Amino acid sequence: MVSYCLFNVNLHQFRFVREAVRRGLNLTEAAKALHTSQPGVSKAIIELEEELGIDIFTRHGKRLKRITEPGERVLESIDIILREVANLKRIGEQYSAQDYGTLSIATTHTQARYVLPKPVARLREVYPKVNISLHQGAPDQVARMVMEETAEIGIATESLSDYAPQLITLPCYEWQHVLVVPNWHTLATKERLTLEDIAAEPLITYHPSFTGRSRVDHAFAQRQLEPRIVLEAIDSDVIKTYVRLGLGIGIVAEMAVQDDKETDLVSRPLGLLLGTNVARIALKRGAYLRDFVYHFASLLSDRLDKELILKAMEGRVTDYEL
Repeated sequence: MVSYCLFNVNLHQFRFVREAVRRGLNLTEAAKALHTSQPGVSKAIIELEEELGIDIFTRHGKRLKRITEPGERVLESIDIILREVANLKRIGEQYSAQDYGTLSIATTHTQARYVLPKPVARLREVYPKVNISLHQGAPDQVARMVMEETAEIGIATESLSDYAPQLITLPCYEWQHVLVVPNWHTLATKERLTLEDIAAEPLITYHPSFTGRSRVDHAFAQRQLEPRIVLEAIDSDVIKTYVRLGLGIGIVAEMAVQDDKETDLVSRPLGLLLGTNVARIALKRGAYLRDFVYHFASLLSDRLDKELILKAMEGRVTDYEL
């Protein structure tokens, strides 16, 4: 006769443990994030430890100090359980309501401002009952929002591939930086630009963690040049505004100038000097995706069809060449 041991555990305990880890073992911050009390979180974690017969955390007094070795295994299982619970909810939504819901997208400002408007509009034409929730942040924040299921899909250039164990990432499209200068500037008409030309001018460009800035820095470093950066921003429009004011020349993403109708600024491609960048999409590994998520991905790139994404989610595709 087979006997079964039924643990007296609940999903709240799992969520409390996971949030405690996300908040750096700070139970006060975990309680705030979960809209509950700190003693309640502490008690639930202790009850789970007692039920399992192990310590998930080591403690100094009432403070959590670190995750134990068995605690690491418990966290792995908790992540799987909560991911599958979220999948169950999505499956229910998929089959009870095929054509409506909310698509949550995490992305950077540049993608949200210049790349996503047309795909979002086209998605709404096909799925008029689907609402769009845009979450903007730095590339690292985009990755974390997908891992924490704040968003179903993430889009950025940097950082996404650094989270390979938790995320499936696929290349979406290539883009290059461009130089923007006032139309009266000597570089506006120079036949052949060099990095030395750019390094000699005051430069306005992106913050180091945004929009391919690492590639810009690397290109200058390879030539042993140090550009005179006078202003850093996360917004391409801000960069162009200060270029117009004469504060310096600017480097922005090409999509930030593609639809410009203004004639006071001239843009020059920098792909040969700085190389190309690859924007990627990110999906949480093992997540259940609704049909309109696949459709939205295909609107970002016709290479991102449902078959390819399913293969990637199953581990049969890790990348492909653009």
